[in-house]
Amino acid sequence: MEKSKVFFTDFHTVAFGDGLPSKLKKLIKKAGIEKLDMEGKFVAIKIHFGELGNISYLRPNYAKAVVDVVKEMGGKPFLTDCNTMYPGHRKNAIEHLYTAWENGFTPLSAGCPIIIGDGLKGTDDVEVPVEGGVLVKKAKIGRAIMDADIVISLTHFKGHETTGFGGTIKNIGMGCGSRAGKCEQHSGGQPTIDEDLCRGCRKCARECANEGLKFNLETKKMEVDYSKCVGCGRCLGACNFDAISFRDNSAVKDLNAKMAEYTKAVVDGRPNFHISLIVDVSPNCDCHGENDVPILPNIGMFCSFDPLALDQACVDACLKADPIPGSQLAKHLADPEHVDRHDHFCNSAPESEWKTQLAHAEKIGLGSREYELIKM
Repeated sequence: MEKSKVFFTDFHTVAFGDGLPSKLKKLIKKAGIEKLDMEGKFVAIKIHFGELGNISYLRPNYAKAVVDVVKEMGGKPFLTDCNTMYPGHRKNAIEHLYTAWENGFTPLSAGCPIIIGDGLKGTDDVEVPVEGGVLVKKAKIGRAIMDADIVISLTHFKGHETTGFGGTIKNIGMGCGSRAGKCEQHSGGQPTIDEDLCRGCRKCARECANEGLKFNLETKKMEVDYSKCVGCGRCLGACNFDAISFRDNSAVKDLNAKMAEYTKAVVDGRPNFHISLIVDVSPNCDCHGENDVPILPNIGMFCSFDPLALDQACVDACLKADPIPGSQLAKHLADPEHVDRHDHFCNSAPESEWKTQLAHAEKIGLGSREYELIKM
């Protein structure tokens, strides 16, 4: 079987020459994006607009570069993402659009409209069959994304407190799921709280959208209401004292598998192309209202027609890189009590697990983990 092709270029530019957006245009053209017939077609460009307070998301300049190429090819592009299931500023289309605008994404800066994929309240979705799905038979995907003729993903490759990293599969699978779809993906496991470590600060409760956490007035500790908790994992990233963990590690594996199956639902049966930038590799997701020191250096821009091969190539590049001094990853490695897992993602977020994400994606035929890296 022929290996999938993944194209790569670094972030170096020549003084008084082309900038990074121009370099990105050249990269995706070299990778063959112009083979897609976009004339008169609606093209959904899936991107993360970033949460308010977080500034590690991809800059609008990169989105504009992709939009320009799509328009050159006669396509009708729009930037899109679906609403979130947790508190913040992107849980409905009104707040989501204001957040996108405040973070620099406007029709003027992006060169195209911005459409929230699952509508005003996150309820405008369609059920899409998952061919070969094990945990998901029908994925709940934002209607606007499924109405598009072509899907392009533009991903900020970063760390993640639960899934180890957030790459193309997460950008598409979790990102294109409606609010109900996100709940379905997250609902496989629930956290537990260590009373000895809990400080009763209630920071975790502010991140819970489902009243799944409650404060015990007698013990002055937080507790999980398992009748309401959907296992989204937001509380895990909110706790500064490592008091929260998942009771069942397989729950994270199920989340990884469901994301892969949701991704397959989005891309199956229509043209698709994928871009991933390893830049500002924050330890946590861009859904956080803050970001931390990057755990790894800026590596480069990658693209492929194969979303799985793209994620595998980005993982391999990250694992070869040296941790940034002073980062969460470096601090963990310097801690004498830390157990070195010889894996940057798991060392940065010890509760995370990512390998099943790629293994399951391969199992259901999303793509290939075997790739040829072509450098530009």
